[in-house]
Amino acid sequence: MKVLLFLTALSLTTAAYGQTRQAPEENRFTKTVLSNDLNEPMELAIAPDGRVFFVERTGKFYVYEPTTKKTRLLHDFPVKAVDKYLNGLLGMTIDPNFAKNQFLYFFYTGVEAQQHKQLISRIKVAQDGSLDLASEKVIIEVPIDLEVSAHTGGSLAWDTHRNLFISTGDNTVPFESNGFAPIDQRPGRLTFDAERSAGNPNDLRGKILRIHVEENIPDNGPAYTVPDGNLFAKGTPGTRPEIYVMGCRNPYRISVDPVTDILYWGEIGPDSGTDGPQGPRGYDEFNQARKAGNYGWPYFVGDNKAYHQYDFATKAAGPLFDGNGPTNNSPNNTGAKTLPPVQKAMVWYPYNESAEFPELGKGGRCAIGGPVYHYDPNGTNPNRLPDYYDKAVLGGDWMRNWVFAMRLDDQQNYKSMDQFMPTSGDFRRPVDIEISADGVLYMLEYGSVYGIDNVDARLVRVDFNRGNRAPVALITTPDSIGIAPLTVAFSSKKSYDFDADRLRYEWRFENNTVASTEPNPTHIFRKNGVYTTTLTVTDPAGLRHTDTLLVRVGNTMPQVAIQTTSNRTFFFPEKTSLNYTVSVTDKEDRVIDKNRVLVALNYLPKVSGSDQEIGHQMVTGSYNLGKNLMAASDCKACHQLNAKSVGPAFVEVAKRYRGDDGAVVRLANKVIVGGGGVWGEHAMNAHPQLAREDAAEIVKYVLSLGNEQADVRLPQRGSRELTEHLSKPESGRYVLTALYTDGGGAIAAKPNGKLTQTDVLVLRPAHVEAGSADVLHKIAKQGKRLGNAMNGSYFVFKNVDLTDIQKITYRLSSKDYAAVVDLHLDSPTGPVVSSLAYNATGKWDVYSKESAPVKPTTGLHDLYFVVHKDDTPADHLISLDWIEFGK
Repeated sequence: MKVLLFLTALSLTTAAYGQTRQAPEENRFTKTVLSNDLNEPMELAIAPDGRVFFVERTGKFYVYEPTTKKTRLLHDFPVKAVDKYLNGLLGMTIDPNFAKNQFLYFFYTGVEAQQHKQLISRIKVAQDGSLDLASEKVIIEVPIDLEVSAHTGGSLAWDTHRNLFISTGDNTVPFESNGFAPIDQRPGRLTFDAERSAGNPNDLRGKILRIHVEENIPDNGPAYTVPDGNLFAKGTPGTRPEIYVMGCRNPYRISVDPVTDILYWGEIGPDSGTDGPQGPRGYDEFNQARKAGNYGWPYFVGDNKAYHQYDFATKAAGPLFDGNGPTNNSPNNTGAKTLPPVQKAMVWYPYNESAEFPELGKGGRCAIGGPVYHYDPNGTNPNRLPDYYDKAVLGGDWMRNWVFAMRLDDQQNYKSMDQFMPTSGDFRRPVDIEISADGVLYMLEYGSVYGIDNVDARLVRVDFNRGNRAPVALITTPDSIGIAPLTVAFSSKKSYDFDADRLRYEWRFENNTVASTEPNPTHIFRKNGVYTTTLTVTDPAGLRHTDTLLVRVGNTMPQVAIQTTSNRTFFFPEKTSLNYTVSVTDKEDRVIDKNRVLVALNYLPKVSGSDQEIGHQMVTGSYNLGKNLMAASDCKACHQLNAKSVGPAFVEVAKRYRGDDGAVVRLANKVIVGGGGVWGEHAMNAHPQLAREDAAEIVKYVLSLGNEQADVRLPQRGSRELTEHLSKPESGRYVLTALYTDGGGAIAAKPNGKLTQTDVLVLRPAHVEAGSADVLHKIAKQGKRLGNAMNGSYFVFKNVDLTDIQKITYRLSSKDYAAVVDLHLDSPTGPVVSSLAYNATGKWDVYSKESAPVKPTTGLHDLYFVVHKDDTPADHLISLDWIEFGK
């Protein structure tokens, strides 16, 4: 009875979102763009009345007003140190008592008497909504060496005691330390030594400061006081009492738990992709400070992995720094030499997959700290985050475009994490995450490319839907092209509703009038034209969604077909000819215009992305492996095709290395290990997660941009010698493409009236890895091989042409048993066209090559390779490495 009561209570609990710890369905989240086409947005703050304030690095300060749903420019700060040095307007927050005092706080680069400073200022919002610039009061100044790019922090946050936290970067050149700790103590190398800033207890840089700011600042008095409990007691020689956390490289986006007052931040780590003589590889971090502490930089990284003391003059590595209290002996240190013991990160991860936190994946790194969410069961905003995220710390990564919810136990120790909106988030480089007082998530997305004005930089809001969800309309039809009168059967069968509601249907065929309310109507189009058909589905609560489909009446699709007397699946190790004919027919075009028939043959040296190598791999003539690999990487975060970002344009890279035969090897290595010095002071991130051959393919694609050539148009009938594969590994494809665009028939003058049809013939190597089979039955994939077969096991390669194939060669092993492999057409019991009886090889790692003849066979077939051994024992029969189809 108790179990029944428990299950009943559980079902009632999970019925209403906001009252369950069950993971919410991702389709309950809706992401709305509030303000688009921003220019390097930095930080945001949400007022109690719902207004969203945010800043751009170039100096602009905006407000999004939910009542008007518009964004308004409030002020343009005259920040001059922007273009080269990547400073500017970096952060902002609102006063804890903003509803009454209307105070805003800004972190920006100011100029006074030709001297640049990082200023944290307070400015009041005037009654008309503008900034009262006369009210500005500078709260605190942070020094800056302007010639150093980036690493400025710039985030602001409050605790419940009206203490203001300020994050500052180490303001140190990171590019000449091989991706390790920049502790260069040589004369004249001041800005290359983070011991002068992050490791210096008497410097405000590379820190998170904590100061107390009263609402009423006296005109001639101090703008802040220092609360008790910071890292260094007031009056301690060689220290600054404002320091709460020291040992930061670039603490990016801080937050304070509004219940526990615990501080959290993202820490952007150093660049090395591998461990080296100077110390450990780079790690990004998500950090937690329950009390004041030293978080290690530039002496430690991650979970207190120590760097070596290092002499940049002699390149000699000394002993590791002491985590119990590192000593700062740099001549650039103006403070105490003995530092507090170091604290390890809460979460840390390198470029490669993390052993401790594998769910974070691999790739570029740029940790963005986020808020702690506290679910209010009495909250009135129906779109607030569900209680599934109660007490979770949200953190993002700018390079990897994800957000994770990090879970803590009752003692505030890290416990686990899971990704937020992993499939539908579409985060465009999250740069700041905030949660409003009523529980709704807001985010600034920087946009795709670093250092430019991105069109996809934006302010977004994420709403959670606890109740009814809108349906989704989808139109399907067997055909939507033809001659009048054209009868089209429409279907709504693929439309759906997440809540399984009964839907209402409205169809509009030729105008804006509802012509049918049936789920699957048929309509006759009697006049020529291009028509937009719409289907609107509505649920019982009135939520609706519309889909559209273009119907073309007055033209029919041309027919394009590639015929060949050669094999349609394979090319062979020796030089062979491809004989082809492209036939084109069209009912409306009595004479086919040869100028509109495009035929091209391309050789792709390498393809990837699918183990199914024969049957269904989607490859076109425009496919490029390097381009595909780069699109899936983080390269586009720092490079554009034709324009400069933080890195050079790809076309400029191609120009620089034109004619350099060794460039591919050198640049591929640089992609993997990182580095700089060629294009300025910015270093390339390391990519140790990339295979060396993949890095080489990316480089080949980039270098090809400098000498792209148009495809050579072929005649409709001809013969081509296939020779490009002869000097290359057998992993490429020949792609013959034929395309025809018709004249448009009776709707030639209308947009979308002309129709295009394409046929593609893809030839792959006749040498096939066994593990790339399309279907496996009672046989195991073992990397590129197949094994663990028994009597009746089979594997299948689909849509294969055996024209001109006279034999099949197998590379196989079998420890103990002889057996037979029969090749059946189209089913495991279909006609047998080849049979191989093989003997045991004695060991699994001893392979032999065995060949069997093939009966003359034409046409495309599914090939079933069936293993037979009729007597017992009849298991563990074969290990098959590869198959080769031969003439």
